[in-house]
Amino acid sequence: MSFLTLDLNLLRVFDAVMSERNLTRAASRLAMTQPAVSNALKRLRDSVGDELLIRTAHGVKPTPHADELWPAVRRALSDLEAAMAPQSFDVSTTQATFRMAMADATAALWLPSLVRSIERDAPGLNVRMVPLTTREPRPMLLRGDIDLAIGFFPGVVAQLAGEPDTPIRHELLYSGKYVCVMRKQHPLAKAELTLDAYCAANHLLVSFSGRAHGLVSDTLTQLGRDRRILLTVNQFFTAGRVVANSDLLTVLPRHLIASTGMTGELIAKELPFALPQVQVDMLWHQRDARSPAHKWLRDHLTALTDETFLRDTVRP
Repeated sequence: MSFLTLDLNLLRVFDAVMSERNLTRAASRLAMTQPAVSNALKRLRDSVGDELLIRTAHGVKPTPHADELWPAVRRALSDLEAAMAPQSFDVSTTQATFRMAMADATAALWLPSLVRSIERDAPGLNVRMVPLTTREPRPMLLRGDIDLAIGFFPGVVAQLAGEPDTPIRHELLYSGKYVCVMRKQHPLAKAELTLDAYCAANHLLVSFSGRAHGLVSDTLTQLGRDRRILLTVNQFFTAGRVVANSDLLTVLPRHLIASTGMTGELIAKELPFALPQVQVDMLWHQRDARSPAHKWLRDHLTALTDETFLRDTVRP
């Protein structure tokens, strides 16, 4: 392939299809017909000598070469967009799609307010939620699978602080407090929660990986104590439903209790041991740092931490 003869418009089509993983949605985003998008992809395949995108029952799947190529294409297009963007940014006329990764509880807290703002102020913005099944979102950001990640990433943020050359940027949104959560009629609900009573109870752990080990386990080990984790789940909503209908205890950030949908059935009690605060960060790639639309989204998500559903948290 000769870069001098490559039609750079093909890269815009490639970027849109990689973002949407669907030819119809990509065509709508580009204001093109689907046959035109398919033809552009065929020309790009011929130029690079790779299939790039394979049709599936649910859209298209990128080849390894496409996954390798996309971050460079996305970065170049973002730089061009930032360089040619008008000085005055008007979010009301901007057309953009963002892929975001959050845990179910975090999304339940943020998305209603975010959607209302988009409907009111930014009708051309679209959001695609991507499942967050790990505490390590950096590979998704580096590959360009997502534009933004929000969550509790303690190990990641600690590493970023010691890596000045990393392309991953982050911002601390808020800090919250861990509490023990149980049903209102639990045998331990009306008394002070002691360490002995806590360790003697059966427990539920929210674990994205399914491993029955976490921050509380480490803390109890340091105290020479243990607990039985009867159940692990990977969704906070599920945790709330189970705890509200059993004698299991769980530990949650206080602000996430509302996201379980079971606030009226649950109570929160102080833990009988100390845990660090849960710090929720927003992570993004530097290639998007200068995008006016991306900055609007980041600023707006930061502002949402002042919403009433976070009133129990401590802002940094």
